[in-house]
Order: sequence, then structure tokens, then C-alpha cells
Amino acid sequence: MRLVLLSDTHMHHEALTVPRCDVLIHAGDFTRRGSRSDVEDFLRWFSLQDAREKVLVAGNHDFLCEEAPDLARDLIQKAGVHYLYDEEARIAGLRIWGSPITPRFGHWAFNRDRGSDIAAHWKHIPEGLDILITHGPPHGLGDRTWAGVDAGCEDLLARVRQVPPRLHVYGHIHEAHGEFSLPGLPTRFLNVSNCRLMPFGVRPPFVLELEPRSAPGTGESSGAVG
Repeated sequence: MRLVLLSDTHMHHEALTVPRCDVLIHAGDFTRRGSRSDVEDFLRWFSLQDAREKVLVAGNHDFLCEEAPDLARDLIQKAGVHYLYDEEARIAGLRIWGSPITPRFGHWAFNRDRGSDIAAHWKHIPEGLDILITHGPPHGLGDRTWAGVDAGCEDLLARVRQVPPRLHVYGHIHEAHGEFSLPGLPTRFLNVSNCRLMPFGVRPPFVLELEPRSAPGTGESSGAVG
């Protein structure tokens, strides 16, 4: 099964060539500052990509998803996209859980204070996932900023250690793109940010193969596309 992974496209999506795939995943920051027109423009493009299933979480730039959550969910679902906000769906035989939450930085969307505030979200990440999608990275794994700061979430990393998914997909820190691992943990950690920091431009999508643990079902999902 082919997966194509995107994140942090920031309205540069038209510059991307997305190969045909079974599941297309976007890990957030698909807009500049979350206006409705940006959301609708992105969704027009996203819905036309050649993918059997499409999955989306919001990011800290996607303000409409926080400020008008019912409207945003309605727009996304009408585009035929699975939208995950601290929730799980079974998609193409894969168990996928997604969240837009990131540690507080400035005055952006979906920010939570480090410690108990943000850990309250991560405690809902279940065991046995095929794919965990969070907008931001766990601490120390694709989270190093240009200023040398490890901006990832310690509490997220602690939860992933407890319930390791097969894949952990995220973005947020543009300059930390790449694949990472931890000794003794089976999880593949993937920062799939498309927008570069320096030099400017976009990276191609991240493509990989992942088979369900068992035979795919009939497209069943929970709490996703209406």
C-alpha cells in the first residue's frame, strides 16, 4: 500500500507533484493564516489528488479549524477528506490517530502549555496504531530549529514510548525534515515538512509503502468523513 505524506505546504501546494497513492496524509499548516478562502483553495486542490483516501490534521497556522471548528470540519468532510482532531479512524485497513496540538509558541492556533495541559491530549493516543499524525514533532526527533533549539514535545515523546505506533508523521519545524529513530523502539519518525526554511522552496512529498496488519476492510472509518 502506497502512502504519500505532506505537511507545512502553506499555500504552496500547487508546486507539488503528488504521485498516485492509496492514502494521502497532510500533517497540518496547509494555509498561511487559516482564512476560509485559504482553506477552500487548499481543499479544492487536495480533493483532486489521485488517492483512494485522504487524511488531514490542522496545524498552528490553520486558525479557521480552531476558531470555527464546525465550519472547518464541514468544509473538509464535504471535500471527501478524513479530518482528525484528537481522534482515531480506520482508513484503508490502517488505524490512524491525529491531532493538531503543539507546545505553546507565540499566539498561534492549537497551542497548549507544556506539562499537564498538553499531556492531557496525548493520553488519548491509543495502543496498536499503524500511524500517528501530530502537527508537531516529539522532542529530539526532527525538531531542531535553525537557532539550535529542540522545539519538540517531551510529553508527546513519553506517550509514544508507551504506545509506539508503526509510523509517527509530523512537520511544523520546516528545517528539520527527515526520518529519525530511537534505539529499542519500532516506530519510524518522519518530519515531512514540504516548505523549506532556507533556501526557500518546497520539497517533494515523502512516499513509502505500508501494509495493514490484516487484510483491508471496506473503507470503514470512525469520526471521519460524513
